Amino acid sequence: MTGVQLKYTQDVAAATAPLYAMLEKQYSAAHWETIAPYIFEINRLKAEKNAVILAHNYMTPDIFYGVGDIIGDSLKLAREAASMKADMIIQCGVHFMAETSKILCPEKKVIIPDMLAGCSLAESITAEDVRKLKAQYPGVPVVTYVNTSAEVKAESDICCTSSNALKIVNALGRQGHDTVIMTPDKFLARNVAAEAEIKVIYWDGVCVVHERFSAQDVRDLRAQHGDVVVLAHPECPPEVVQEADYSGSTAQMDAYIRDHQPRKAVLMTECSMSDNIAAANPGVEMIGTCQMCPYMKRITLPKILEALRTEGPEVHIDPALIERARLPIERMLALS
Repeated sequence: MTGVQLKYTQDVAAATAPLYAMLEKQYSAAHWETIAPYIFEINRLKAEKNAVILAHNYMTPDIFYGVGDIIGDSLKLAREAASMKADMIIQCGVHFMAETSKILCPEKKVIIPDMLAGCSLAESITAEDVRKLKAQYPGVPVVTYVNTSAEVKAESDICCTSSNALKIVNALGRQGHDTVIMTPDKFLARNVAAEAEIKVIYWDGVCVVHERFSAQDVRDLRAQHGDVVVLAHPECPPEVVQEADYSGSTAQMDAYIRDHQPRKAVLMTECSMSDNIAAANPGVEMIGTCQMCPYMKRITLPKILEALRTEGPEVHIDPALIERARLPIERMLALS
């Protein structure tokens, strides 16, 4: 990385002390002294450049709490992106999230610290695949998960997130449809189909994190930890969701822990989500069952700082594509 060597000064220590008091269980004092200067400089620079950082729930705590201005799940980030007053958006998440921000805020500079922060779901389907599905099932609306490229969104009728997928599908049913196509996550689609009022046809895509969890994992956790409360993301296989005590999006799981304060809990989702919840809920023992997203972990404090300094890499989308891709997102937001 270019620029001067960052140092842990008294000013840095004072500015980051309240944050470290929250995160001292996640970071040793020695480690904190290596990352606090980045937090300090990122926060200084984003104020100078009128930039805002959107941090997804799967970011590590140093990013999530240290530099994130808007934090939460993909639905919240999409909503907030549409009303940003900043000149520049730094997307701390994966590439499809940065594209979504650009689609909703085409006049703003949208930057992602690492262009290789992709998504297995986004890579599992193309715009041509959606066109073929529409030809195979004429008249059947396509509900596309936000974990997709702008090109795929542009071919879809409406988007959804894990928190509103069932609501979107049932809303289409009330509009007179008896069947929908859901892409690209087959497990989310199957979990929605189990509760939906209409038929769901699904694409065969999976999340590299959530497909790794099994029903046996849940049973083993209960055997080892007794009264542990198990929360599963709906991208998990249906048998995992069925074994869990609760299933919901990252925001819904966060709210469940905050509102219920179980003595022990485990999340069947990405590692950092558990770390972030643990920091905010010190009275809850979070049991680790770590499955790490290799794409999310490409976003780091040094890369965020470099992105702010250089104002890149910038996300560009053809204006004509933006217009087409915005419609299914706006339809989702209207129904959410």
